[in-house]
Amino acid sequence: MKMIDLRSDTVTKPSEQMRRAMMDALVGDDVYGEDPTVNELQEMTAKMFGKDAALFVPSGTMGNEICIKLHTQPGDEIIVEADSHIFIYETAAPSLLAGVQMFPLAGRRGLLTVEQIKKAIRPSAYYLPKTKLICLENTHGRSAGSVIPIDEIKKIYALAKSEKIKMHLDGARLWNASVASNIPVHRYAEYFDTISVCFSKGLGAPIGSMIIGSSEDIEAARRYRKIFGGGMRQVGILAAAAIYALKNNIARLSTDHENAKLFYSLLCNLKKIKINPEEVQTNMVIIDITSTGYSQTELLNMLKSKGVLFTPERDNSIRAVMHLDVCRNDIEKAAEIFCSLIR
Repeated sequence: MKMIDLRSDTVTKPSEQMRRAMMDALVGDDVYGEDPTVNELQEMTAKMFGKDAALFVPSGTMGNEICIKLHTQPGDEIIVEADSHIFIYETAAPSLLAGVQMFPLAGRRGLLTVEQIKKAIRPSAYYLPKTKLICLENTHGRSAGSVIPIDEIKKIYALAKSEKIKMHLDGARLWNASVASNIPVHRYAEYFDTISVCFSKGLGAPIGSMIIGSSEDIEAARRYRKIFGGGMRQVGILAAAAIYALKNNIARLSTDHENAKLFYSLLCNLKKIKINPEEVQTNMVIIDITSTGYSQTELLNMLKSKGVLFTPERDNSIRAVMHLDVCRNDIEKAAEIFCSLIR
């Protein structure tokens, strides 16, 4: 039985064309800065985002944590959204690796307002931590891939600049936000000191993320990457996959977004579930199953037995993520199976 895997866009596998690009990649020792394919990828990404430099890292979590370390000192505080990846899914790494405290604020579909942030900035007093960094996430994963509006980002940036606070963007799925909003990634990047982006989600590469920022920050990031265990050698094999993804897999993200809207349309009339239509903006659909009478585990196991994989989410919900390894027919079949179980 073929499994329709909607757990995450991280489950994608490299295409044959991507594998060929990996096999043909020129390589060198990246710790020495001598891998030509990595250097090409870094230059390409920095140019795309309108920044001075970029650094290839193994994972999005490492990218975020290096950037937090760059902008803070132990004992500082960073402002994060309460459902952000940094706060929920990075195993308290800011406290462990950077020695900083997180101040989580509850956003609406991942969006923090400038008024919320202004109230959260610590006054200058020796007995209070210093607010040194604001972290935003776009798209926002636990809000079904909601897009953070650029106008709100501008307001937060203006506040941060006036308070001499740095800005970091967890842009693991920023290309999804860019495609959905029709705003180029370099426009988003204008309002952040550092950005981390991921190649191994919607773009379909097997491994790898990128930190983008000023030349000074990226030089410091290179040192922290080594300290955190992310120094890599002949990694051009992976960089080649990311280059292929940048050249071929960005525009097609709109297909994933269309499939998410299709999936929502096929489920939205079911009376026993709830889906927030305002959250169906990119490639995810989060389904509240409270009224179905099933627990998350029960329903997930039932779906799995029928050949569909979902993932658990907060508040007795489950999540479906569209990606390049599922087609329209898969989405229709998954919806059919879901509806048959719920009815």
